[in-house]
Amino acid sequence: MTSWFVFNGDADGLCAAHQLRLAGHAPDKVITGVKRDIGLLGRCAAQPGDHVWVADISLDANRAALEQLLDSGVTLTWFDHHYAGVIPSHAALSAHIDTSALVCSSLLVDQHLGGPYPAWAVSAAFGDNLVAPARDLAMRTDLTSAVVEQLAELGALLNYNAYGESVADLHVDPALLFGRMAPYVNPLDFIADDPFVVDLRVSMQRDLALARAAPFLHAGADCAALELPDAPWARRVHGVFANELARAHPGRAHAILVESSAGYAVSVRSPILRSGGADALCRQFATGGGRAGAAGINCLPRHDLNTFLRAFERAYQHEVAS
Repeated sequence: MTSWFVFNGDADGLCAAHQLRLAGHAPDKVITGVKRDIGLLGRCAAQPGDHVWVADISLDANRAALEQLLDSGVTLTWFDHHYAGVIPSHAALSAHIDTSALVCSSLLVDQHLGGPYPAWAVSAAFGDNLVAPARDLAMRTDLTSAVVEQLAELGALLNYNAYGESVADLHVDPALLFGRMAPYVNPLDFIADDPFVVDLRVSMQRDLALARAAPFLHAGADCAALELPDAPWARRVHGVFANELARAHPGRAHAILVESSAGYAVSVRSPILRSGGADALCRQFATGGGRAGAAGINCLPRHDLNTFLRAFERAYQHEVAS
């Protein structure tokens, strides 16, 4: 039997998969990629009798590949918090899926395993901008404030590394990064030992400084949108910058649009104080998806820009009024 790991290359996917590995589920094959590469299960060539561990990718976005694997005699265990649609009822599928706004895949893995590696789950939750759940788990597991701050930074750095059009935009291929994390039961040791952390800290701050200087397309009390240029730094930083804006203005929704030759890559963050609706908004567009608190559109055509901005404003004004 071959054990496959299929997971998003961001903080949540990496930390979820790493917890499973630490718990003894050693991977023979690893499939991951940039954050927006969500159709990963289609690359899995599992054979009858193999087992596939899936973390932090939408079941709905991988439904056809899932059905093929189930029909061929592959078993799967799935942890996720993105829109799933109808979850197949099949003896070979164990689905741990919760799409509520205050949970992430690593928190689901932590709960499933009984909490042996909470620091990795805390870091992942911070990476997904789930500050309250991250601090709650840290408090319940007696992590000090100094440790929590280190874990929060690691989550942000892991997320920052995952954003890009392709792996060429990233500082470290997530598959290689997953391998470098392998020896570490404690993320603090990984932070101390791996030069990745220092390198990314410098790069992220440089990219954030450029993003902070970008003009807003719209900035109101309920929602704000801004545009970043077609540049590797913008593709790398837009997700982390969206999270920064969400924390700075917790009652406001945010949309970051990154230019590309085909249109825009879009990241949406719901207001932290009333988190929800980002996935429903983005799914109105062909390449959109995500979760209630944070979602995106892989490629928004230029002719749909005004349509998106109107839908964005309408979605969050309606939420305020309701």
